[in-house]
Amino acid sequence: MALPTRFRSGEERGARLGRVLKTVGRVKSVNEEQMARIGTRFLERDEIGATLALAMRSTGEDKVSMAQFHQALVHGIGTVESAPPALRDFFAAVDAVPEWLDFDLVNEGARVYRRSGKTGADVLLQLSLLGGYRFGGPTDLLVATGGLTGDTTMRRLGETQKWGVAVSEHDAMRRDGEGFQLTVHVRLMHALVNHRFEGGDRWDTATWGLPINQSDQAATLGLFNGVFLLGVRSLGVRITAAESRAVMHLWKYVGWLMGVNDDWLFDAERDQHAFNYHVLLAQSDITEAGPQLANGILDAQSQLHFARFERVGRAYTRARLLSMLRPFLGKESMRELRLPVRLPWATFVVLVPNLVNHHLLGRTAWGERRLQARATKARNTIMFRHFGPDAPEIGKIAA
Repeated sequence: MALPTRFRSGEERGARLGRVLKTVGRVKSVNEEQMARIGTRFLERDEIGATLALAMRSTGEDKVSMAQFHQALVHGIGTVESAPPALRDFFAAVDAVPEWLDFDLVNEGARVYRRSGKTGADVLLQLSLLGGYRFGGPTDLLVATGGLTGDTTMRRLGETQKWGVAVSEHDAMRRDGEGFQLTVHVRLMHALVNHRFEGGDRWDTATWGLPINQSDQAATLGLFNGVFLLGVRSLGVRITAAESRAVMHLWKYVGWLMGVNDDWLFDAERDQHAFNYHVLLAQSDITEAGPQLANGILDAQSQLHFARFERVGRAYTRARLLSMLRPFLGKESMRELRLPVRLPWATFVVLVPNLVNHHLLGRTAWGERRLQARATKARNTIMFRHFGPDAPEIGKIAA
């Protein structure tokens, strides 16, 4: 099959937006072999997940029910009586422990991730999520599925935040941990979305590739590790070389559980930045979905929960978001997303305290404990902002 037409259709723009990545990734020239893999994998899926999704939509003897999936997820595949082959194969894959996995390093990465607190959440929303809306493909799928659009926007944002919180708790990525189980849950959600859109006429495969493909999956993973590390450092959070490697290891395992290709699971931050640069070169230009999603998130700030002074809190959060987007995205990208351009006052409000707390006080044992305590409070506040009095959770998959 011919490569999707999106491939390298906005390469000049991608190179301009990726100048920082090119520098930190030490990219001297474009790796054409890597580019060819990205192009090809726009047409490749998570086959293990796809087989399970097909069995869940089947009406035959080998059909997998949602109850069977949740039983295997929570209690183990051995507790599922007469488990269908697709379910056994899926859990044989995710239950395996890769030889390179070091749970102590995973927990260290989780500690570093947690410590970023509110700043980490800012980066994931402003740079990773909204920054990704500047390209077509995944954004168009979000609009088609109704994700991050309409009245459900705030809850969907909360679910993304909930997943980030869950995977970065201590021991959460062990088999019985919430982070592990939510990650496997999300993998199935992706497979079901692929199955739903792949076979019909609602998705333009010739333009975008498969709805949720290997290249976009790997690109998304890069938003949670490499882009996250760059973003929090730019806002004054101290990350050492050893801590960077630990964060990369945490998300390497998350990516492995999600079914990302092994050769795109990086140990070194620099390698991730180099890959992310090539991903930008492979992208298309912005589509109408980008501004729609970005403004949906901006409008959703009016739905945040506050214990008191709700109207003032919502107005401040909206103004703060626009202010911090200015240095992250730049004027041109904000105008492309049809977002109001504001002065970057909020960046300084975040940067100065972070420099003191992370680079000065945080070097002491007392300072580290203080950072972790503040981060825990911030994460709890973020969950309340999105879910209110409801229990934070990832939405259930429809049977």
